[in-house]
Amino acid sequence: MLRVPALLLTLAVSVFAADEPAKSPAPKPETAQPVEVPKTVTKQASVLIDGKKIPYKATAGKIQLKGDDGKARASIFHVSYERDAVTDRSNRPVLFAFNGGPGSSSVWLHIGILGPKIVSLAGDGTTAPPPPVQLADNPLSMLDACDLVFVDPVSTGYSRTENEVKSDDFHGLNQDIESLGDFVRMWVSAHDRWASPKFLLGESYGGMRVAGLSKHLQARFGMQLNGVILLSSLLDFATLDSESGSEISHSVYLPSYAAISHIHGKVSGDREKLITEATEFAYGEYASALIKGSALSDEVAKKTATRLEAFTSIPAETWLRYRLRIEPAVFRVELMRAEGKVIGRFDARVTSEVGNMTSRKAEFDPSYALVYGAFSTAMMDYLSRDLGYDEDRPYEILTDKVFPWHWDANNSVANVADRLTTAMRDNPHLEVLVMSGLADLATPAESMAHSLRHMLDLPSSAKSRIRTTMYEGGHMFYLNPADLKKSRADLMEFIKGPAK
Repeated sequence: MLRVPALLLTLAVSVFAADEPAKSPAPKPETAQPVEVPKTVTKQASVLIDGKKIPYKATAGKIQLKGDDGKARASIFHVSYERDAVTDRSNRPVLFAFNGGPGSSSVWLHIGILGPKIVSLAGDGTTAPPPPVQLADNPLSMLDACDLVFVDPVSTGYSRTENEVKSDDFHGLNQDIESLGDFVRMWVSAHDRWASPKFLLGESYGGMRVAGLSKHLQARFGMQLNGVILLSSLLDFATLDSESGSEISHSVYLPSYAAISHIHGKVSGDREKLITEATEFAYGEYASALIKGSALSDEVAKKTATRLEAFTSIPAETWLRYRLRIEPAVFRVELMRAEGKVIGRFDARVTSEVGNMTSRKAEFDPSYALVYGAFSTAMMDYLSRDLGYDEDRPYEILTDKVFPWHWDANNSVANVADRLTTAMRDNPHLEVLVMSGLADLATPAESMAHSLRHMLDLPSSAKSRIRTTMYEGGHMFYLNPADLKKSRADLMEFIKGPAK
């Protein structure tokens, strides 16, 4: 059975049960039903970016996805920002942004990094702001370089199914890609942007979305992209899931353990050298020890545990007790057990005191608790009071209504690296930017690095079109002001480069 770890949060599994349509006691003549037109609101505004006033139009609304019979199947909520006073929009890049989960709206990318409004956290982004949180202008928004479209997949945000269509029809790897592909096609057509340079950005599971979309848009609609941005993403769940029977996840996490141990002062020395040595050990002696399983000798096990202690400060005896396999939830408790603290999953820089230190695994994530309330409050205030868009139904920031998610992986672990490989092979101009945080224990940087090394069918000439960059923070590294500034510079270079 396929096992896949949750990315954005640990969600309880729920099954959507569609109500059966009421049966008429006798046939009645068909009558035309009024078609509900999705509400759309627009607003003119401006923001100061890089010292320049950027006027723009903000649009919040829905695009209806229709079946072959012409009936609406779902309405996709989105917020788009288009720069005003652009004489030739065909040369103006447009970027579509997707978060992950699955089950997440696009709120994190929208008001955390890219949009003209932003949530500001104190200091380096590891301290929760006092409620209620309001947005401020974002001087590091990408709106000066490209138009922005923030998309909420079905059942997230205000996106919903229509005409008694089962939401389950959209809750799966391939179904999700197909529906969002339709959205991108329809938005591009409605705004006359087929001639514009196009970019996709996905965070977390959103990276799997955009990797799949890069192939789907090209194969289904002939829409070639200029760039794909994978922010704190993954392509292959096997790199994270030890329960699948694979040992690779332990090697993947070790470099992050070493970096985080250094961040908290548990190990010393040159950090880059430490990470390099940890990576070499992870795929060398450590991988060899893991693959031997119970056949590993006590002598080699003790030697391996000693090296693991040197990289992480966690005692060799603890590594041995866990048979050299310490998973993230255990690492988050063990690293600062002496101080009575647990570290964050999304951002391991964040710590919190724990009343009960007898637990062997972390029971909550202080880095998630830090941002959820702030982003939720700020987004709802912005949509209603600033943009003037609201509905009676709740805006689903994060939801478990997308579960069970259909992975369409033929009883194997979901992996979309081959789809990105195909897109890059068939489009010799497609560029890829990989952005990762050192303190990310949800999607560690080595997960993407491992997947990129195993895109074996990618032509050698295409490998130069993949760029990677690292940040100090965690999963949402842009909460750290220094990383936010660096991410803008990296994105500007990437978007301006391929778009020429």
